[in-house]
Amino acid sequence: MSTPHTETVDAAALAAWIGRSETLRDQVGATPVLALSATLDHPAAEAPAGTPLPPLWHWLYFLPRHRQSEIGADGHARRGGFLPPVPLPRRMWAGGRFQFHAPLRVGDEIERTSTIEDVQVKHGRTGTLVFVTVRHEVRRHGESAPVIVEHHDIVYRAAQQPGDAPPPPQAAETGAPWQREIVPDDVLLFRYSALTFNGHRIHYDRKYVTEVEGYPGLIVHGPLIATLLMDLLRRQAPGAEVASFRFKAVRPTFDLHPFRVNGAPSADGKTVRLWAQDHEGWLTMDAVATLR
Repeated sequence: MSTPHTETVDAAALAAWIGRSETLRDQVGATPVLALSATLDHPAAEAPAGTPLPPLWHWLYFLPRHRQSEIGADGHARRGGFLPPVPLPRRMWAGGRFQFHAPLRVGDEIERTSTIEDVQVKHGRTGTLVFVTVRHEVRRHGESAPVIVEHHDIVYRAAQQPGDAPPPPQAAETGAPWQREIVPDDVLLFRYSALTFNGHRIHYDRKYVTEVEGYPGLIVHGPLIATLLMDLLRRQAPGAEVASFRFKAVRPTFDLHPFRVNGAPSADGKTVRLWAQDHEGWLTMDAVATLR
């Protein structure tokens, strides 16, 4: 039985980051849209000006622009800057909540205002955890009302220690009417990392992720799994308009085996339950989309 890690975290100092904000500007270019479409294995198609982006594809924009000299040991930017300087080494995307008021379109000039909304320090079974919630509001340039409101949940954890036991797994629901198997090979993970300019080494550096962070294999990006869940909805219900979406990462997914994305629309057609499971049938991500 492992002993919980007792890293010192100054909760008051981290809470001082609450309310900090930054605004970035970008343009919805066609090339990232075509590249992600190819990565998700859709037939080749053009994306002329005015083409609407599927939900979550705004993650192709407002990419991090840190200089190489500013990158830390894990491939992310060093702690501090906009995000609070949490002194815990493992950083993961824990979940998100979205409201989609209107689609972004190729050619749009856009801006994103990001605000640190909450920082919480908790003590779990294996030690200290820090949860940071960031609110993103995406607008077309010159417009006051956001077209997308996103709450992004980040969790920071202590380093993996010998004897640490993973949390007990949860069995995924069976018999989903919508199912698709995904093979998370190195190329898929590389392409998604490249498209989102994500330097986090847990997604491509096998030596680092196994020897430093203590995981058994490369970790499939949480946003990629969420995108695949929404892509399943798009494939099964073409033309459906998503008003809101929420997802929670339940268990890491590794590149060692195929995994499956699943969907089940409600009887009234207003919501779709979406979830991902690993090769053993354990739930890895749980999500719900609400349709207009």
